[in-house]
Amino acid sequence: MSNTSKTVFGSLDSFRKGSIEVTQGDARHYVFSNVFEVARGSAPYERVVVGKNLEYVIETVRAEGESPWFACAHDEFVIALDGAVRVDFVALDQAPAAGDGAVLAEPAGRRMGHVLLGKGHQALLPAGAAYRFSADKACTLLVQGKAGALSVQKWAEICLH
Repeated sequence: MSNTSKTVFGSLDSFRKGSIEVTQGDARHYVFSNVFEVARGSAPYERVVVGKNLEYVIETVRAEGESPWFACAHDEFVIALDGAVRVDFVALDQAPAAGDGAVLAEPAGRRMGHVLLGKGHQALLPAGAAYRFSADKACTLLVQGKAGALSVQKWAEICLH
C-alpha cells in the first residue's frame, strides 16, 4: 500500500480553501489565509498583505487590466501564481527616495523592456525602476518587499478564525 500525495495547483477561478490545525501554542499566534481567495475579493492591483516578517511583507495582488506605475527604493520580487502577466520596466531618471514599500511613480526615464510571466514564473522588480503590470485576464501575483503606504492590511477580513 502506497501513500501518494497529489499536488493540486489553484487559481483565481479554482481553488480549495485549506485549514490549519494548531498542535501547540495559542491559535491567536497563527495566521491562515488563501491568497487566491484574498485576490478574488480585492480590487485590481490592491496590494493586500498576506504574510509579514518584521518590515518585510508578501502581498497578494489581483492582476487585471493595466496597473498604475509603481517604483521602489529597494528590490522587490514578483511571482505569477496563475494566468499570464506582462511587466514593463522604465529606468527612472530620479529614483524614489529611500523608505518603506512601493510607491506610485511617473515613468520618466529610459524604457528597459518587459518580461512575460506565466504560472510559476518570477521576476525581480529592481530598485530605482518603475514597473507596470498588464493582464488580459484576471490572475494572481505575489509581491515580496517592504511594507509601505500602498500595503493594505486587512487581517480581520482575511484570516481564518
